[in-house]
Amino acid sequence: MGTSKTGTSGRRARDTAGNTALVVIDMINTYEHEDAELLLPSVREALPVMVDLLSRAREHGVPVIYVNDNFGEWRSHHGEILRTALDGPYAELVEPLQPDDSSLFVVKARHSVFYETPLAYLLAQLGVDHLVLCGQVTEQCVLYSALDAHIRHIEVTVPTDAVAHIHESLADAALEMMRRNMSARTVQAKEIDFAASTTGRGT
Repeated sequence: MGTSKTGTSGRRARDTAGNTALVVIDMINTYEHEDAELLLPSVREALPVMVDLLSRAREHGVPVIYVNDNFGEWRSHHGEILRTALDGPYAELVEPLQPDDSSLFVVKARHSVFYETPLAYLLAQLGVDHLVLCGQVTEQCVLYSALDAHIRHIEVTVPTDAVAHIHESLADAALEMMRRNMSARTVQAKEIDFAASTTGRGT
């Protein structure tokens, strides 16, 4: 089993204390694209871990931000994107992760959650300086988002069992790049302590 499923950090482990947000990347998805066949097994494996991570974040009042591709549908808002995914062929992969009334939603058009989106401004308004990134795809959107967070001096944690990949070897390399080049913490999702984050915010 490669590092895409193990939680070894390239630097000293840190709790999620501080102003943390959970970012859910591209999980509102119809999976009607050319890489879906390779991606779906990894999504199914990671799904229950993501569901638990999401539940724990909400339990402790940690902001949950969905950042999702608009799939080229420029007239769509987040409600339409969600309805399309829930009406699609893989609704069972979307329904357990759908946003609740407390969730925030940012629409993106490219790989990074930051590229031409208001996310950086939103994080500043929330006072967030640490992101937990989950979702898909490890070697694409998760990687580029971690890089963009790093250059903005935002700390990153990636739960390696709560991200999905197309190619495991590339995912392993991406996680290594995040550790070495972006000072990201890569751990198993169960190691993430949202209670510490809540304490860090003084709530």
